[in-house]
Amino acid sequence: MQNLIPIDPLWMTSFTYDQISIGDTAKVVRTLTLEDIQAFAAVSGDTNPAHLDPTFAGASIFHGVIAHGMWGGALISSVLGTTFPGPGTIYLDQQLHFSRPIRIGDTVSVSVSCRIKDDEKKILELDCLIVNQDGAKVMSGIAKVLAPTQALKMPRVKPSNITLFNPEARQQDLLNLGAKLDPVNCAVVHPCDEDSLRGAIQSHQGGLIKAIIVGPEKKIRALADQFEIKLEGVEIKDTPHSHASAALAAEMAASAQVECLMKGSLHTDELIHAVLGQSRLRTSRRMSHIFRFDVPMYSKPLFITDAALNINPNLMEKRDIIQNAISLCEILGGTLPRVAILAAVETVNMNMPSTLDAAALCKMADRGQITGGVLDGPLAFDNAVSPHALQIKHIQSSVAGQADILVAPDLESGNMMAKQLEYLGGATACGIVLGARVPIALTSRADSANTRAASALLAKLCAHHYRNYPL
Repeated sequence: MQNLIPIDPLWMTSFTYDQISIGDTAKVVRTLTLEDIQAFAAVSGDTNPAHLDPTFAGASIFHGVIAHGMWGGALISSVLGTTFPGPGTIYLDQQLHFSRPIRIGDTVSVSVSCRIKDDEKKILELDCLIVNQDGAKVMSGIAKVLAPTQALKMPRVKPSNITLFNPEARQQDLLNLGAKLDPVNCAVVHPCDEDSLRGAIQSHQGGLIKAIIVGPEKKIRALADQFEIKLEGVEIKDTPHSHASAALAAEMAASAQVECLMKGSLHTDELIHAVLGQSRLRTSRRMSHIFRFDVPMYSKPLFITDAALNINPNLMEKRDIIQNAISLCEILGGTLPRVAILAAVETVNMNMPSTLDAAALCKMADRGQITGGVLDGPLAFDNAVSPHALQIKHIQSSVAGQADILVAPDLESGNMMAKQLEYLGGATACGIVLGARVPIALTSRADSANTRAASALLAKLCAHHYRNYPL
């Protein structure tokens, strides 16, 4: 006769061999989520598309995504190790029979029941059964275990939170935004190290840009040979040094030979100085840099500006910085992005100029001097991105807790914020400079080839936009 073991949600209690009787049973209930499948794939390395690819899974005999079979096996193991017999149980053998798949949203009951006791070896055999919410058998089998030798009681350990973040998938989603657009002519300026050259060629081969390399040809070809980077089909404009590379690339952009620029391994100020030297590239807006981040703990892309060009912008320069960031969001398909103007506090303080600027910028938006976004500020960083912080501080805002764009008060704070997200927060980034007649993919010399390709994608999308809406 079955004797159902009660489960204490706070404590794990082990049952020794002598305490267990035939028919003793423990049962737990669990509902499968997409996050469960993704986490199991990440831990096990089983990336079978039947579990992760809806298109592939939809064409299979199961007609949809299903859980890994061993996810059910792991649930059985969980019951044995934490509930019955509990802590101290040693797994010896497990037989499993799979009857039907578990689908996202299914609620399954997992039970283990003692069927045989081996008094000589102190081994238990337990029937294992998983049924779904309809009572249909999903999985069954027999487990053999050594029961705990001591009766233990200890607090249940709460599982660690798993943050699921796939930077490759996020980047592919970004690259897909430009998949149907023709590549644009792009002058790649002085790519004289492996990452900058590989990033340019990867962007060229991926159909993001039609790369025209501007730099010392002999050095670039030697670099390509050293790192086995193929340059077939890529035009090279030979220049003696980085200053000449920047000047020629800016001239090419001014004369419409190229629709965008991509920074290689030269210093940022060299390239920007060359662009500013071409009056035909200037617009009524100040140039500014916008980072686009995919952050593991944030549910959507996060834009940060300006962390690369404007050291200590004044009020009117901040207006242009914000307008450029809003424009990028719109080009990427966003509407009315939420713009958080950052400071150290969320109230106006006459001794903190950044809070005064924030208040003035919000009023400028009210009067139509900044368009296309919803602005609020001053906001501290936590208030801008955390709904929890928003609730604690009782802030009423349509921006706080869900910002799309973070506007730094100066370059130093913006740069530190961006680097912290990347190096401590595990975020992936790409960046673009707007405000000139052509977009500039402005990458760091430490950026990877993938980051450079993502920045090239931003340049491609902006260049196509400028064909219809030139600055």
